[in-house]
Amino acid sequence: MRVPRPQPHLEEVLASKPGSHIAALFDFDGTIISGYSATAMLREKFQRREMSMEEIAETAQVIAQHSLGTIGFSGLMSGAAKFMKGVDEQSFIEFGEELYKKHIARKIYPETRAIIEAHQAKGHRVAIISSATIYQIEPTARDLGISDIKCSAYEIEDGVFTGDIIRPLCFGEGKVLAAEELAAEYGLDLDQSFFYSDSDDDIELLERVGKPRPLNPNLKLKAIAEENGWPVQRFGSRGTPSWVDYTRTIYATGSLVGAFAAGLPIWALTRSQREAANFSIGLFGDFATAITGVELEVEDEKHLWSSRPCVFIFNHQSKADVMILAKLIRRDMGGVGKKEIKNIPILGKLMEWGGTVFVDRADGKSAIKAMEPLVDAIKIEGKSICISPEGTRSLTPKLEPFKKGAFHLAMQAGVPIVPIVIHNATDVAPKNEFVMRPATVRVTVLPPVDTSKWTPRTINSHVRDVRNMFLRTLGQPEESVAESVAKEPAPEIASPEVNAEKVKLRKSAAKKPAAKNKVPATKTATKKSSPRKGRAA
Repeated sequence: MRVPRPQPHLEEVLASKPGSHIAALFDFDGTIISGYSATAMLREKFQRREMSMEEIAETAQVIAQHSLGTIGFSGLMSGAAKFMKGVDEQSFIEFGEELYKKHIARKIYPETRAIIEAHQAKGHRVAIISSATIYQIEPTARDLGISDIKCSAYEIEDGVFTGDIIRPLCFGEGKVLAAEELAAEYGLDLDQSFFYSDSDDDIELLERVGKPRPLNPNLKLKAIAEENGWPVQRFGSRGTPSWVDYTRTIYATGSLVGAFAAGLPIWALTRSQREAANFSIGLFGDFATAITGVELEVEDEKHLWSSRPCVFIFNHQSKADVMILAKLIRRDMGGVGKKEIKNIPILGKLMEWGGTVFVDRADGKSAIKAMEPLVDAIKIEGKSICISPEGTRSLTPKLEPFKKGAFHLAMQAGVPIVPIVIHNATDVAPKNEFVMRPATVRVTVLPPVDTSKWTPRTINSHVRDVRNMFLRTLGQPEESVAESVAKEPAPEIASPEVNAEKVKLRKSAAKKPAAKNKVPATKTATKKSSPRKGRAA
């Protein structure tokens, strides 16, 4: 049995006193995410061929000078700002969002996420204080529910970068000034507050707060922490995988082929493709989870078997979900996959043989037609169908909107829906990550949902109700009726009474003030500057 790593920082927060006067301050690079966001930014710009040879050469020279200690952080930022001159800020905002989706989201430490959520549950003021820029930080902060950001900034005039930086930068003593600004604004007691960082560059702020908490410390900070008796925690859930992690992942992925090959003798002996597939599915789930070091903590497992056939629905966080579901459901199951998988050699054929139906997500009519064999599989063959109503993997543990296909399928087949809530499969492998790592994954199986009285007219409310079951179980905010109706397109045909009620709800939702996501405005060089709303200081 895998022994979980101790989490002293999390345990300390869980046992700490609540109160909005306590701050939980976090560095960004190396603390919230693995590695450096600036490195990911440079790599993305290079891959897009958005860097000239001059920029590449000068950037390399500036980085080398900073590494050798011949220029400070201010010189490094000035070198970066030089090539920003004349660039529209909006384009860089969009670049930052794309960078988050492709690179940054999968680098978020799940352990840090847990610490942040624990602080938030205690009512502590959570903020990011980083030398990085808002464009690197804000999408991640939004995902983590952090509205207060203090960071380094480029100078902007009329929505365009000037090529200069704004001083003081959020580095060294600049971070102390940023923390004191937050303390003055919110009435925080820094002597009772936490600061999490991975670098000795942050020693000034670590010494300023009452509870300095090194996370993934470099060698210098580790030595300083030992000298001062500061508790240290180190994570191995992100960053460069080991050769063991790569090997485990390759074997686990390849075991799908081996599992189905092992089922061929069963097919030959019984002449039953179904029994062979059942054997192979269970074998794959058991072997793949074992080889990757994934253990399951399942709550209310009895619901997996009480109402078959059914439509199993699950929240899709990771490619590890496939082996998790195979281990849970084990037999008499079919699934739905995107059509691109069908064209993958061997894998596509194996999944098709195992009962997967492939659909074109871009073509709604085609997807509906492709569902027809699934109704027959349920009614005639007695199979249960496994579908993710989100449609695809989410970038983070946050639940995405639900599509209606699974709900229509259950209604047409006359079977219940059984929700499978996967809490933390991103710990194994977040989206866009190839390697799977050992983790204990929590799963909650909710009671079957009766669909016998559902109608097409009431389907939207049922989708909302079931999705709210997931949200409650995951500890995420539920969706109100008004929010749900506001998202719905206006129906082409409906009774005057139904239309009137929906119009009323939409108007009510529109009048409801949006939640504030307070991020202080960036300082600018002149009064003509027009910083965007939600900029950081």
